[in-house]
Amino acid sequence: MPFIEHFNRGVAYVSAPNIWSKHAFTTRLGGVSRGYLSSLNLGLNLNDSPANVRENYKQLCKILKMDSEDIVRSQQVHGAEIRIVTSAHRGALFEPALFEADGMITCERNIALIIHVADCVPILLHDPIRGVVGAVHAGWRGTAANIVGAAVQKMRKEFGSVPEETKAAIGPSIGKCCYEVGSDVSDALRRTLGDAADGCLEPREKKFMADLKEANRSLLMDAGVHDISVSDECTRCTVNKYWSHRATGNHRGSQCAIISL
Repeated sequence: MPFIEHFNRGVAYVSAPNIWSKHAFTTRLGGVSRGYLSSLNLGLNLNDSPANVRENYKQLCKILKMDSEDIVRSQQVHGAEIRIVTSAHRGALFEPALFEADGMITCERNIALIIHVADCVPILLHDPIRGVVGAVHAGWRGTAANIVGAAVQKMRKEFGSVPEETKAAIGPSIGKCCYEVGSDVSDALRRTLGDAADGCLEPREKKFMADLKEANRSLLMDAGVHDISVSDECTRCTVNKYWSHRATGNHRGSQCAIISL
């Protein structure tokens, strides 16, 4: 099933049909930021007015029926660290990040996990049986380090989640159509994916077109997760809807993926 489009009070976002917990993959549409950051910039360190960013979160939280005090973020470093989030981490959204990690999981209610992207792959996880959610940021380095597999394993180890009962959603990100990479990236992906890399890498002259969505779908399958929805939207192809680092470099904002029990 395709992702579901939402437009509420001027804010546009999409959701995955198989994730039952409250969640969203945001777009760049619906906020108050101006100039090249127009309009729903959710990046906290991108030279935007702090007042504008706070208002953008206020609008998002209002339509999602969340409280910004419940949102927990990390300092993303393109690694494979997965952190367990508790109520002790609440209330610091607009403060310096409490820890470095590119994935977070929790079994506590009234906590919203958020990751920021602008071409990288946002992945949300939900175990509806045991009440566990996760949010993962997977660039090529995180994909090559199998961060999504690490998140599934940590959910099982810490909370007893069964991968076959866990649902995953791979959100809008740069697609194979636009993601040209060199041999360093292709070699790293092949080391992790093995033969499955053939379905994620298309040779083009001396470069490769990489499909990070398919790579992470394959890694989820290897981890035992089979209920996976994948967005067909490419952020680079749809720069009027999503932020894309490949399209505009640092002249951009950030969208997010957010999930809460």
